Amino acid sequence: MMGLAWRKSSFSEDVNCVQVAFPAEAAALRDSKDPGGRPLALPRSALTHLVRVLRAR
Repeated sequence: MMGLAWRKSSFSEDVNCVQVAFPAEAAALRDSKDPGGRPLALPRSALTHLVRVLRAR
């Protein structure tokens, strides 16, 4: 997943965060400490559901 625009939360620390990018109809997540590592790709709807569940806690 080369050439993606990776973003992180403004609440994240400088070194310990999860970054997100949005290629096509998917969402990609990666560890900021390993930007060359393999990202986790999932449907955008799955990421939306995950965020809703986490916010409800």
